Amino acid sequence: QVQLVESGGGLVQAGGYLRLSCAASGRTFGLYTVGWFRQTPGKEREFVAAVSWTGGSTYTDAVKGRFTMSRDNAKNTVYLQMNSLQPEDTAVYYCAAKFRGWPTIEKPTYDYWGQGTQVTVSS
Repeated sequence: QVQLVESGGGLVQAGGYLRLSCAASGRTFGLYTVGWFRQTPGKEREFVAAVSWTGGSTYTDAVKGRFTMSRDNAKNTVYLQMNSLQPEDTAVYYCAAKFRGWPTIEKPTYDYWGQGTQVTVSS
């Protein structure tokens, strides 16, 4: 069981970058698969990226080559480096976690969620 808190969102111009952080509680954080999702008004929350407890990662096509996910288990923190940001990336970004799971893309497969952090990319 973990608690997740996102941070690092903000307002950037197109082409800029941000690094989101997801800080987690729990002594067994290293055994959790963690994903990033994003949501805009009127749309379903969509998958962005995930890194499994074994180190494997998955990215949605929309962010491949621009976003990079990493984790530092010693700090109980997961990061999402977001480069070459575009207005289409504007959304509330959420981190989510599940215990010893595959890096799936489906929202219902994750058990724990953070409160979200706003990312706004201006044109």
